[in-house]
Amino acid sequence: MWCKWLWGACLAVGMSVNASGAQAQELGKFVLAGWSKPITEITNLLAEPDLGFFKEEGLALEYVPGAGGGDALRNVLSGQADVAFTDPGSFFAALDQGAELRAIYDIYPQNVFNVVALKGSGIKEPADLKGKRIGVYSLSSGTRQNLQILLQQAGLTEKDVTIVVTGVLNFAPLIRGQVDATAATDTGLALARRRGLGDVQVIEVAKYLNYSSDLFVVRESTYQAHKELLRRFVAAYRRSAEWMMKEPERAADIAVRRAIDGQDRSLNAEIIALRNRSSVSPLTQEKGLGTLDMASLQAAADAYHRLGLISRKIDFQKVVATDLLPGTY
Repeated sequence: MWCKWLWGACLAVGMSVNASGAQAQELGKFVLAGWSKPITEITNLLAEPDLGFFKEEGLALEYVPGAGGGDALRNVLSGQADVAFTDPGSFFAALDQGAELRAIYDIYPQNVFNVVALKGSGIKEPADLKGKRIGVYSLSSGTRQNLQILLQQAGLTEKDVTIVVTGVLNFAPLIRGQVDATAATDTGLALARRRGLGDVQVIEVAKYLNYSSDLFVVRESTYQAHKELLRRFVAAYRRSAEWMMKEPERAADIAVRRAIDGQDRSLNAEIIALRNRSSVSPLTQEKGLGTLDMASLQAAADAYHRLGLISRKIDFQKVVATDLLPGTY
């Protein structure tokens, strides 16, 4: 089916040999459930047929696209995938509902969400949003959740603003004056600027609460039973991310062939640069890509609880795995 994007043959149960010639552990079928279709943002994954980072670890990677982080987690919880590429909000919600999950890797430790207003609107900081009409992708999207967090930092709630569902093409209502500001992501803003968006005022959520935008999450049972397999997956992903940082121009070229939105090479380069920046933080520069920032993620979970987005407090240390990254075992 179109929704299953297969790179190479799935691994049959049995023994395989990795690039170094070492015999690999028995592996079953390995599937990564994404929140998106194969888009430029994940070019380091799309480059697998060209560069073989996962193949070198004895993995034949299958990518199942989704429509949001909730989709990715549903595919994992239903047994259709082994690892979910998902956002913290969806992770918190699943935990709140009783799912037994573990976060194993911080894909983008930087918060990529923002609220954008036209110059001259008078909106320069969160407090200025009071009484305004604000666009969000959907009522279940990260744009709404991060808007709520931003409002909370200013002592406001959604009752102090008017939420308008705009869909993903949310900058058109802003330009037409149907909303006073719109919640978006860094890549969404980059695309809007390419399409003629004028001067704007950008309020970055990261300046108020900087926490991860996306994580790799697995079922507790997968973590307990398949640590070696997950270590190989994490090692391959980290190398792919490092490659995209070192060779962004080649990544932009590959996106033209591999990404469904990759026709504009210069836009590819801009999006790849944004994702490269969001993949690093002071903590990852010290301890390596993928290191989970426990303090910021705990602060985010606490904020979600205060907002009523989840019904109970989450002790983040109990729902992460810190022993899968290279150098931690």
